[in-house]
Amino acid sequence: MELSPDQTIFWQNGFITINLTLVTTWGIMLLLIISAVLLTRKLKTDIHISRWQCFLEMIVTGINEQIKEVGLNKPEEYIGFIGTLFLFIGFSNICIIFPGYTPPTASLSTTTALALCVFLAVPFYGISKHGIFGYLKSFLQPTWIMLPFNIIGEVSRTLALAVRLFGNIMSGGMIIAILLTISPFIFPVLMKALGLLTGTVQAYIFSILATVYIAAAVRNANENTKTKIKITK
Repeated sequence: MELSPDQTIFWQNGFITINLTLVTTWGIMLLLIISAVLLTRKLKTDIHISRWQCFLEMIVTGINEQIKEVGLNKPEEYIGFIGTLFLFIGFSNICIIFPGYTPPTASLSTTTALALCVFLAVPFYGISKHGIFGYLKSFLQPTWIMLPFNIIGEVSRTLALAVRLFGNIMSGGMIIAILLTISPFIFPVLMKALGLLTGTVQAYIFSILATVYIAAAVRNANENTKTKIKITK
C-alpha cells in the first residue's frame, strides 16, 4: 500500500522527478483555471443570471463574509489568495469520489508548499499595509525579550499547518485502503462520503487559519501605528 502519491513516479532524471503528486497538482490547477475562465466570461449584472454565475457568487460571497468575520475589513484585498487556497484544497479533496484518485494533499510536499505560501503571505500583507519596519516591530511586542519566541512561533505554526493537513488527509486515505481489504464494499463507500465532508472541513480550516495569521499581522501593524501616534501626541 502506497502511503503517499510521491511514491508513484512517472519520469525521473537525476534530482528532477515527475510523480503523481506533481501531475495531480498541476492537473487540478489547470482545471480550476479553465473553470474560472468559462464561468466568468459571460457574467451579467441583470436580475436573471445563470445558475453557474449564481453558484460562483455564493462562493465568493461566503468567502468574503468569512474573511470579514476574522477581522479583515477589506476582503477584496485578500480573497485572491485565501479563496484560491480554499478552492484548491477543497477541490483536491472532493475528487476522492473518483476511483483510483489520490489527493495531492496526501503528500507532505504539497501541504508544505501550501504552508510556505501562507508563511510568505503573512509578511507580504503586513509589510504592504504598514511598511517593513512597522511589521518587524510586531516581533518585539510586548517586549524585545519576546523576539526569539515570536520568530519560533512564526516557523512552528507553518510546520503545524503542513503536518495537520497532511496527517488528516493521509489518515483518511489509509483508513479507506484498509477497509477495502478487510470489509465489504459498503464500508469504504461510507468512508468516501465521510472523506468528502472531512476534505471540505480541512479546506475551510486551512483557509481560516491563513486568514487569522494575515489578520494578526495586519492588526499588529495597526496597533503599532496607533501607539506611535499616541506617543507623538
